[in-house]
Amino acid sequence: MSNIDKLLKSDLKHVFHPCTQMKDFEKHPPLIVNKAEGSYLYTDRGPIIDAISSWWCKSLGHGHPEITKAINTQLNQFEHVIVADTTYPNIVSLAEELEKVSGLQHTFFASDGSSAVEIALKLAIHASQLKGLPHRKEFISLKNSYHGETLATLSISDLDTFKKPYQDFGLTCHFLQNIPYVTNMEDPLWHNCDEIWSKTLEELELFKESVCALIVEPIVQGANGMRIYSADFLARLANWAKANDIYLIADEIMTGFGRTGKWLASNHANINPDLICISKGLTGGSLPLSCVLIDNEIYSLFYNDYNIDNSFLHSHTYSGNPLAVAAALATIKTMQKENIIDKSEDLTLCMQEHFLNIAKLSGKISNVRFIGGIIAGDLENHANKRIGYDLQQAAIKNGALLRPIGRTLYWLPPLNTSHQTIEKLAEITLKSIKDVYFS
Repeated sequence: MSNIDKLLKSDLKHVFHPCTQMKDFEKHPPLIVNKAEGSYLYTDRGPIIDAISSWWCKSLGHGHPEITKAINTQLNQFEHVIVADTTYPNIVSLAEELEKVSGLQHTFFASDGSSAVEIALKLAIHASQLKGLPHRKEFISLKNSYHGETLATLSISDLDTFKKPYQDFGLTCHFLQNIPYVTNMEDPLWHNCDEIWSKTLEELELFKESVCALIVEPIVQGANGMRIYSADFLARLANWAKANDIYLIADEIMTGFGRTGKWLASNHANINPDLICISKGLTGGSLPLSCVLIDNEIYSLFYNDYNIDNSFLHSHTYSGNPLAVAAALATIKTMQKENIIDKSEDLTLCMQEHFLNIAKLSGKISNVRFIGGIIAGDLENHANKRIGYDLQQAAIKNGALLRPIGRTLYWLPPLNTSHQTIEKLAEITLKSIKDVYFS
């Protein structure tokens, strides 16, 4: 038995991989990664284009030298200290930079996206109590939304694939049913959603007395198949929340840090959320880190002579981890230095050209939608119900890591991916579609 076979056998025996049916690995073992650089993974099966940014987080690709340098510099000073009682220059600098990006003065550090959303939910509930509104403890979210996989975050999500076994646990949440989806920013609904808003307003009015917060994935619902919705709709939701003294939580875990062509997807609607959750691209995907950015009005409710009722006693052992903070600070500086946001339009146009060409040549993709560094389309039905999984396996054989969501094929590469790599990805994607549908 080769070393590779031994490793894969041991992996199947011991490692429970996330969001995966483990039995599939009996026929299609996981990739063994030996090195990662830029937009590529170097594996036991050769170079593989990371077309999904390793679950949407590698905003600057693998092993960016500025991020690696910052981590190593911090490692030579100290790798972790308790942030409950200490501070240090980088964490203050990062909080200052995040205020510039978001307009929100305060940063609460955590570790992963679900934790950040959980913190935001708790802040909304607790702040409402401090305002003398204890009856406001429910939430509003959007149909088909996804906000994480803890019990609380699943309860405000609306995808049965993740939620069904746990749907009787968690918080009370009302889901808005009429979402004005668009294919791109040229869609008329992007600018004006009058035809849908009246129905939405009727829904909102039913819940406003019992709700403490409205939570949204701004502009793009990722786990729902990269569905893009109207910026006007988001702006109207924000205005309604403000008018009714209901907190607005923007879950920018996936959409933040340039992914939609702006620092935050919320910027497309010119809104100012009360709480913003960020993670994934925050450290360039190098180390786990998440943050909740908090409006001063909410923060002030907890700023008091010590009173247990006014204290937000949420904690993470690795909150504000210095290595991750250094990586995040380097990510922001690198994005500024390399003009990643300004250059994102070139990436959008390049992906759009090639993806639409694939749809035309293959005849197997419809409803193509795109914004910033995201493009997606729906695969035609196939005799095999697992068309997305089959395409994933074909793409790996041909040299790209794709991970379709159901029948949704999407590209979400590092934001600094070269046009040559996108062209190569297009060739691989088209060949893989032909392999699955026509072989």
